[in-house]
Amino acid sequence: MPGYLTYVWRPVTGGRHAFPIAATKSPPEDTVEAYCGAEAEASELHDRSEVDWIREQTCMNCWRVLAAQP
Repeated sequence: MPGYLTYVWRPVTGGRHAFPIAATKSPPEDTVEAYCGAEAEASELHDRSEVDWIREQTCMNCWRVLAAQP
């Protein structure tokens, strides 16, 4: 396991999806892709509230992809 963060979870596109950490550094108008293939505007990865986080369920496809990584 690496000693640094390689992904982040964000409540966007109808669920809590995992995105590569590089997606958080993308220009706001860019489209970024979650590990499950869901797409969102990079601007959606920022400024999410705790309520947004609580309302959305974890994307199990993202979870499976991350769980399968060595």
